Amino acid sequence: MKPGIHPPYGPVVFRDRAAGYAFLTRSTATGDKIVVWEDGNTYPVIDVEISSASHPFYTGTARVLDTAGRVERFGRRYGKRGGGR
Repeated sequence: MKPGIHPPYGPVVFRDRAAGYAFLTRSTATGDKIVVWEDGNTYPVIDVEISSASHPFYTGTARVLDTAGRVERFGRRYGKRGGGR
């Protein structure tokens, strides 16, 4: 790697406030806030709106759409009409 052209890569805490979940990882992103982590050290923190702890797909609360009902409703509404191209 060329020296001096890459951003600093260090430990950062990503925190999902909605779920009360946080994890420590390494990233080039940095936050303005600082948090004291479980090991007693301070790290920059980045607040995220959604994570695997609060996403409906990963929590099992995702809704299954009724695609068959939608197709039938579309057929009734816009079914074969006379004319065309």
